[in-house]
Amino acid sequence: MANPDHVAQLMKGVSAWNAWRDENPTSSPDLSEADLEYKTLSGANFSRADLIDADLRRAELVGANLSRANLSRANLNGANLNWVNVHGAELIAADLCGAKLHGANLGGANLYGASLNWANLNRANLSGANLQTATLVNTDLTGADLTGCRIYGISAWGLRLDSAEQQNLIITPRNEPEITVDNIEVAQFIYLLLHNEKIRDVIDTIGKKGVLLLGRFTDKRKAILDALREELRKRDYLPILFDFAVPTTRDITETVSLLARMSRFIIADLTDPSSIPKELEAIVPQLAVPVQPLLESASRPYVMFKDYWKYEWVLPVYRYEALEPLLATLAERVIAPAEAKVKALEERRRMIEAELTKTSP
Repeated sequence: MANPDHVAQLMKGVSAWNAWRDENPTSSPDLSEADLEYKTLSGANFSRADLIDADLRRAELVGANLSRANLSRANLNGANLNWVNVHGAELIAADLCGAKLHGANLGGANLYGASLNWANLNRANLSGANLQTATLVNTDLTGADLTGCRIYGISAWGLRLDSAEQQNLIITPRNEPEITVDNIEVAQFIYLLLHNEKIRDVIDTIGKKGVLLLGRFTDKRKAILDALREELRKRDYLPILFDFAVPTTRDITETVSLLARMSRFIIADLTDPSSIPKELEAIVPQLAVPVQPLLESASRPYVMFKDYWKYEWVLPVYRYEALEPLLATLAERVIAPAEAKVKALEERRRMIEAELTKTSP
């Protein structure tokens, strides 16, 4: 519990509190569990203060000095901490949801397990801070300095990171050799890759077995794509059928490019094309992923398709009469050429890498 005398001194106002602190420079005020909700405490000197479990919800703390203070489990939900000095403070499991920490100095602070959801840390200094197991959902870190933060076990979603400094983020716990990355949003993924065999297997499976299917999604054309998907499954591939209900935050081009990067090869039905030209425009010039075009019966490819013949990973168009003949010849006329091109491209990459190794000093 808080020291009643210390709480009474604070209730006299910030000026009186700071004067008392100046007169007692070695004191460590005990404000643990104090009810300071909605209090105006801007500019107050709380350095080295015990604020464990304190209720600071929606408190005004602009420019306050919280350096080396212990705010473990304190509730700072919605508090205004703009330009506050929290250097080296203990904020273990603190609730900072929605807190305003614009320009705050949190360098070296211990924010282990803290909740920073929807907090505004625009231009804040978090260099060297301990953010292990902290949660940052929709947190604004625009222009923030995260250099050297410990972020093992962090939960980071929907961050705003424009112009943020993210060098040397430590993704391993203290009892393991340090591994650093330079992007907080990919840190969770990198750690999982290193320590979760199942995730590595999944990624390996996608790279070796993923086949992207592109085509028109009218009833007739969709039936062709569905049949191809089923046949590919039987042959131990992982078919990825892209329809156009894309996420609202991504346009079609970005989504198709991402799926193509994950695929071993692509099967594109050019019959009655609609969005196919745009999709191939996003893929073919940028990615050396084999593309096996299909065309039903006497249909003609769209005019601009001829521009892709210059790319060696675009295979000759395979014409099919109907669904049954297509499925009957799928292994020989579609899969085999695509797999041969995959191997040829891999061999070419190996040769280039070997040449570069020879010529490097």
